[in-house]
Amino acid sequence: MTTANWTSDEIMTVTAARSLRDRMSCFVGIGLPSTAANVAHRTHAPGLWMVYESGTLGTVPDHLPLSIGDGILADTADTVVPVPEVFNYWLQAGRIDVGFLGAAQIDRYANINTTVIGDYANPRVRLPGAGGAPEIAASCREVIVIMRHSSRAFVEKVDFVTSVGHGSGPGDRERLGLRGAGPVRVITDLGVLEPDPVTRELVLTGVHPGVEADAVREATGWDLVVSGDLAVTPEPTEAELSVVRSLTGAA
Repeated sequence: MTTANWTSDEIMTVTAARSLRDRMSCFVGIGLPSTAANVAHRTHAPGLWMVYESGTLGTVPDHLPLSIGDGILADTADTVVPVPEVFNYWLQAGRIDVGFLGAAQIDRYANINTTVIGDYANPRVRLPGAGGAPEIAASCREVIVIMRHSSRAFVEKVDFVTSVGHGSGPGDRERLGLRGAGPVRVITDLGVLEPDPVTRELVLTGVHPGVEADAVREATGWDLVVSGDLAVTPEPTEAELSVVRSLTGAA
């Protein structure tokens, strides 16, 4: 049990932000990825070059955008280009360092579902859909996923593969012609998972303070492997928490 002054969402956001390095180019998804990327830009990575799907390059919004069509993205961008140029010139050509994505479901090989829950023809829930996520997952040099951890979200097999992670295991990305490395890290409100270098299956490599590995395994829909060198996430600093709370309105 921890007596920390931060929430599980806050440490998830800060941990994700720390995964971004200064002067990276980052293709940012709306929601949790956008929050984390903007925290990184305001703390340790002032040169982080943020790209949003709507064609805004180098944007520095002074508040979190509500969608990729939020005017604040264009108002604060270095430039705005047509959407086809974002994908054809920047993304598909391998010019983006990291793609930052969320997910409704993810499986042991980091395949992502943002399309439907249940049968595609008669779903229980119809989700927002693909957007640019399949291209981001395919072509960015690496991908980071941020999402809340539960057995409903971390499933043995996703109901629909919207964005390919590591397919069904080693060699699948290469066989499919996907140029990027795929998901290199999945950051949740419980800890951090990374693909095994051989099997490509997600492994628990870190937990947040106060979280036990067994609790993460219980919240995962497959028999999650736990690293023998399990790390504990450093707690958020007051400066990091101040930025998170100012962006999310929790300050």
